[in-house]
Amino acid sequence: MQVGLLQYLIVCPLVFLAGLIDSIAGGGGLISLPGYMIAGLPAHNALATNKMSSFMGTSMATYRYARKGYVPWKLAAFCVVCALCGSSIGSNLALMLPDHVFKVIMLVVLPATAFYVTRGKALVTEKEPYPPLKMTLFGMVIAFVIGMYDGFYGPGTGTFLLLLFTSVAHLKLQEANGITKVINLSSNLAALTVFITSGNTIVPLGLAAGCFSIAGNYIGTRFFEKGGVKAVRPAMIGVLVIFFIKTIVELLA
Repeated sequence: MQVGLLQYLIVCPLVFLAGLIDSIAGGGGLISLPGYMIAGLPAHNALATNKMSSFMGTSMATYRYARKGYVPWKLAAFCVVCALCGSSIGSNLALMLPDHVFKVIMLVVLPATAFYVTRGKALVTEKEPYPPLKMTLFGMVIAFVIGMYDGFYGPGTGTFLLLLFTSVAHLKLQEANGITKVINLSSNLAALTVFITSGNTIVPLGLAAGCFSIAGNYIGTRFFEKGGVKAVRPAMIGVLVIFFIKTIVELLA
């Protein structure tokens, strides 16, 4: 698919905003994926190209968490393998769905995901740690299931991982944050590989948007305080409303 200047002008600022939101509160995919579709990309191209820019932005966030020592690498190694397998399955399933069916699924799943992401952070509480073996088994199951979701769809993955690793696997909050970024990066990589192989990724647009995603993640992790969440969530809602209107009009046409 050929893209013009207009698509770049729509996608890149929205992906930058998604990077800001993701680094502050999670849920950046709720802006970036609809952003690609608002720009006129078919569902499969939007999903595939979004994975490229998300992978680049998540790389920045993962590097910063790892540098701070928040990643439990022994546990992460097992979880990464499961996330790679799950994401590969999910992305291949996504490619099997017709474009219009995928849009209908988005109309149902997006609002539910948005609600859960905006409310879910309040549920994150630290619990008494499990023994290493039990924690690892729970972590591997979580990584596989959410990795499959990330490959198939994606928005809200980071929030779901954080909630599950703290509430189900009983990781400390800092370690849960760190391993969430590593798993998210791994599942993005697996899905991106599938999508590039299938020819659905628009590489020039993905690379350009990825640079904006890196910038958004970097600025967000450095300069935004907790009050910034209230400022950016109205933008998330605005993008979702535009996406819903555009998609419904296309489906009814």
